[in-house]
Amino acid sequence: MSASAAANLKLAFLVMAVPVGAAMAQIAAPAVVALTPAEMKWQSQGGLATPGMEQLNLVGDPAKPGPYTLRLKFPKGFTIAPHTHPDSREVTIISGTFATGYGEKFDAEKLKILPAGSFYTEPANIPHYIEIKEEVVLQVSGTGPSDRRFVGRSGESK
Repeated sequence: MSASAAANLKLAFLVMAVPVGAAMAQIAAPAVVALTPAEMKWQSQGGLATPGMEQLNLVGDPAKPGPYTLRLKFPKGFTIAPHTHPDSREVTIISGTFATGYGEKFDAEKLKILPAGSFYTEPANIPHYIEIKEEVVLQVSGTGPSDRRFVGRSGESK
């Protein structure tokens, strides 16, 4: 290979490497998070919380693109009508007793009772509903942006 061909090859490599390096720099390494329960700051409203609930973002922001992990706290007796989320989510029941069902209409007979330590999924765009049997804390992970869309006109939580 001639000296000019080798120089052209090096230049071509550098031209291709700069955008790749810039793209890699934009994908920042995740920050270290180490929180005790006392350090966690619950909010009475959040992107996915409705009146009566509390939300705690642990990692990321469900309203923005990218992975997130949050916790939701519900009072006893709380229900949420059938709704969907645009993202798939994985949920672990940290404490309390939670009940969920799948479908476009709330059906108490189809509720699955999930005590603390249980796990379930909320696939993207699959209607589901919930009922809180006793105060509960959930941990939810997904990839945003997330949202809640109620099925039909029944979209009220209580």
